[in-house]
Amino acid sequence: MSTVVIQPTGISPADVLAVARGTAKVVLDPATVEAMATSRSIVDGIEAAGRPVYGVSTGFGALANTFVAPERRAELQHALIRSHAAGVGAPMPREVVRAMMLLRVRSLALGRSGVRPLVAEALVDLLNHEVTPWVPEHGSLGASGDLAPLAHCALVLLGEGWVLGPAGDRIPAGDALRRVGLEPLELAAKEGLALINGTDGMLGMLLLAVHDARHLFAMADVTAALAIEAMLGSERPFLPELHAIRPHPGQATSAANIHKLLQNSAVMDSHRDDLGHAVQDAYSMRCAPQVAGAARDTLDFVEVVAGRELLSVVDNPVVLPDGRVESTGNFHGAPLGFAADYLAIAASEVGAIAERRVDRLLDVTRSRELPAFLSPDAGVNSGLMIAQYTAAGIVAENRRLAAPASVDSLPTSGMQEDHVSMGWAATKKLRTVLDNLTSLLAVELLAAVRGLQLRAPLTPSPAGRAALAALGEVAGEPGPDVFLAPLMEAARDVVRGPGLRAAIEREVGPLG
Repeated sequence: MSTVVIQPTGISPADVLAVARGTAKVVLDPATVEAMATSRSIVDGIEAAGRPVYGVSTGFGALANTFVAPERRAELQHALIRSHAAGVGAPMPREVVRAMMLLRVRSLALGRSGVRPLVAEALVDLLNHEVTPWVPEHGSLGASGDLAPLAHCALVLLGEGWVLGPAGDRIPAGDALRRVGLEPLELAAKEGLALINGTDGMLGMLLLAVHDARHLFAMADVTAALAIEAMLGSERPFLPELHAIRPHPGQATSAANIHKLLQNSAVMDSHRDDLGHAVQDAYSMRCAPQVAGAARDTLDFVEVVAGRELLSVVDNPVVLPDGRVESTGNFHGAPLGFAADYLAIAASEVGAIAERRVDRLLDVTRSRELPAFLSPDAGVNSGLMIAQYTAAGIVAENRRLAAPASVDSLPTSGMQEDHVSMGWAATKKLRTVLDNLTSLLAVELLAAVRGLQLRAPLTPSPAGRAALAALGEVAGEPGPDVFLAPLMEAARDVVRGPGLRAAIEREVGPLG
C-alpha cells in the first residue's frame, strides 16, 4: 500500500492510477491545507462585505443575476448539489469515480476555489474508506465541466444519494457513511459550486486511457510481429535506415520493435534468402509501423494535454491571491474532448489494421501455405473463421465510435451555456474503443499463435515462443474445433496483462 500526498502544486498521473486502480491512501500536505484556508478567508471577507459574486451570493447558470440573501446561501449550495445530481443510466466504473474524486481534491488543493479544507478532507475520507459514489453514465455535457457526475459524488458528502455496494448494487449514502463512521458535511457559501465545476471526470478517464493505450500500442507491435512471422513476411521493411528517412518518432519506435521481435527465428530464416518469395508484403504487414507509429505520436500529444490539465485550476469563479474573485471558462472540456476524439481515431485504426492481418492469416489464398482458417482439417472444422467475424464486427463498432463527439454541441441553461464540449462522451467512448482494441489484438494473438504452431517443426522467434507459452495451456495444439470463446477471453487477458511483454523483454530486451 502506498500513500498519495496532495501538494498545493498538484499530483502526477501515477498518483491517479494508484488511487483509482490500487489501494493507495490519500493525505493532504499541511501546505495544501494552508493554501485552502487562505483562499477561504477571501470568500469569508466577500460575504462579510456583502459584495455580489457569482455562486457566492447569486444563483447559477441562467440564474446568475438572481441575488441570494445571506441567510439562504448555505441552502443554495445544498440545493445546487441536489438539483445537479440528475444523471441516469448504469453506474460508472469504480476506477473512474475514484479518479474523479481524487482530481477534484487536487483542484481544490491548488487554493483557488475558496473552500474550507474540511471539504477536501471529506472527499479524502470517502477515498480512504473506499466509499464510492454511484455516478450514472449519462448527465455530463463537458461544460460547465462534469456537473452531474460530480454532483452525484458531492451528494454523498451530504449523506444523500447512492453508493456502489460490494456487488455493484446501489445502497443509500447515509447508510454507507454510518458504516465507516463518517458524518455528513454541511456546505458553506461557494463550496457546492466548487465541488462540481470541473473537468475531473473527463480528465480521470483520459488519464486512465493514456495509460492503457500506451500498453496496448506496444502489444500491437507484438501481435503484428507474430502475425508477420506466421505469414512468412519480410523483416526488411522494418530496417531502421528506412524509417530514419521519414522521421516520425512513433513510426521509428514501432519499426524498431517489430524488427527486434522478428530476430532469431527459424521461421524467418526459412525464406530470408528465397528469391522466389514475395517481393513486397501487403500494406497490413509492411505498413504496420506507419499506422501504429502514428497512433503513438497521437498518444504523445494526448499525454501532453492531459498533463497540462493536471496542472490546471478548473473552477468558476476562481479566487485569486490578490483577493479578486473572477469568472472563468476553464471548466470547458474542449481540450480534453479534442484529445480523446483524436486518440479514439488512432486506436480504432490500430485495431483495423490488426483485423486485416487476421484475415490474411485465415485466407488460404494469401497466407503462404497455411491451411484454411488455420484448421488442419478445414471443412469439417471451421478453425478461427468466426473469430475473424467477431473482429470485423468490433472494427465496425470502433469506426462508429471514432466519429468525434467534440464536434457536437447542444445549448443548455437558457442559452447561458450555449456551447458545450461533449468531453465526457468523448472520453467515455475512448475507453470503449480501447477495450475493443484489446479484443482485436487478442484475436490477432490467437491467430498468430495458431499460425506459428502450424509452421512446426520450424521454431519461432523468442517472442513467438513466449506467446506460445502464454496461450499454450488454453489454446492447445491445432486440431478439431473447440469452444472458442474461452480461448479468446484467455487471449484478452494475455494482451491486457503485463506477463507476455515481460517474458518477451527478458529475451529480446526492452520494447519502445
